[in-house]
Amino acid sequence: MERGQIPAILAAAVVVVLCAISAHVSEARDLKQGFVVQGRVFCDTCRAGFETPATTYIAGAKVSVECRSKTSGAKTGSYNGVTDHTGTYNILIAKEHENEICESVLISSADSGCASLVKGRERARVFLTRNNGIATDFRFANALGFQKDTPVAGCAQLLKMYEENEV
Repeated sequence: MERGQIPAILAAAVVVVLCAISAHVSEARDLKQGFVVQGRVFCDTCRAGFETPATTYIAGAKVSVECRSKTSGAKTGSYNGVTDHTGTYNILIAKEHENEICESVLISSADSGCASLVKGRERARVFLTRNNGIATDFRFANALGFQKDTPVAGCAQLLKMYEENEV
């Protein structure tokens, strides 16, 4: 083998390897189809209507991601999940729902002492399309909440702190 042939052979080998890697990455990109909707379910222990330092999170709460047509309103999909010990749910959605309205929706609480819906926090919109500039397959929903029938001790003082900080 002549001296000039070795760099040419190495260059050709590098090109072949780069083409193979590029094809593999492109193939992996084409296989991506689904999304994971992630969110948390809280117990509003102070009946504040939002999360506070006294908020706890509910394990075993049932949540659903529901999609419906933007034009007819007909249901096009429903995907169920349950929260883990941190009150977090991860629901796999198998396909895009670009032309649909999708929301995470509370179904039920596993905590009988905290089972009333917090008005305005019972559902959260999620966008299940790749045509929106979001680079990952994770979609994060706003926290969903239930509330106790009566506030726990110390809530009056805690909520007063919020009043003092209002401008």
